[in-house]
Amino acid sequence: MIWIQLIIVLALIQLATFVVIVGKARDRFGVKAPAIYGNPDFERYYRVQMNTIELLILFIPSIFLASIYWSPYLMAVLGLVYLIGRILYFFAYTQNKNRVVAFLMSFLPIVVFLIAGLFGTIRALINI
Repeated sequence: MIWIQLIIVLALIQLATFVVIVGKARDRFGVKAPAIYGNPDFERYYRVQMNTIELLILFIPSIFLASIYWSPYLMAVLGLVYLIGRILYFFAYTQNKNRVVAFLMSFLPIVVFLIAGLFGTIRALINI
């Protein structure tokens, strides 16, 4: 489970880094809090942060659950794909480029974690 813990900590550090970057972007693009609209360049940075939060709500419990029933090492590798996908998503979105592949690199591991967690739980229930 240590690999899962490492991936979760890295995901949280990644989000914290995005928060700091968005704060700096707020100053750079002149968007005063609490405003979040008005400058399309700032809005892209802000959306990366919000998209990451939205996915993190699914990512953390699903990777943890999947790693209970399946190889934590394999789940950690998929978690690493998620983290790389978030980085690629950040650069693609803030540079206003196509971000579909980067989004899929973040979203598909979550789908795998959810399915793995569901099947693992069902299998455990059957074996009670």
